[in-house]
Amino acid sequence: MRRLFPIFLVVIAIAIFVFYINPVYSGSIATARTEIANDNQALSQLASFSTKENKLIDERNQIPANDLAIVSKLLPPSVNNVQTILDLDNLASASGVELDSVNVANPSGGSADGFVAGVPGDQSLGSVDLSLSASGTYGSFQKFLSGIEHSARLLDVENLGIKGSTSGVYTYSMTLRLYWIH
Repeated sequence: MRRLFPIFLVVIAIAIFVFYINPVYSGSIATARTEIANDNQALSQLASFSTKENKLIDERNQIPANDLAIVSKLLPPSVNNVQTILDLDNLASASGVELDSVNVANPSGGSADGFVAGVPGDQSLGSVDLSLSASGTYGSFQKFLSGIEHSARLLDVENLGIKGSTSGVYTYSMTLRLYWIH
């Protein structure tokens, strides 16, 4: 019996290892180690992104306030149709062009929500079309287009139509696309 007892204990130890320790170690413990490794990797990436974010914030803080105001006017954080229409009306008055009508069309840019694809990062570039009709001489309309070209607001002339007249006052129809960062 003395010789069988140690063999019996070895068999029990092997059975415990095969039926309990090995499945637990290779199952839930291995899964936990994999999850811990993934979490550690995510933490290191978070630290890297945090460092990059702080660096970008520092670089942004070094940009003069006047330059940031110019960029904000060029691509504002929201579309302000009313202010844009008022600016166009003031430009038209200064140029000698009379705005007959201004209509805000549906957002454009490839999708129903008005966002243009291909803009990096979390921000999307939104756009909306303004269709307007105006009347005036050709020289005054040239001044008006030059004012649009030199505007601090990013505007694209999408369509332009001119109806002639014998009096020298022409009727112009055009579509302007304006952009904002959303």
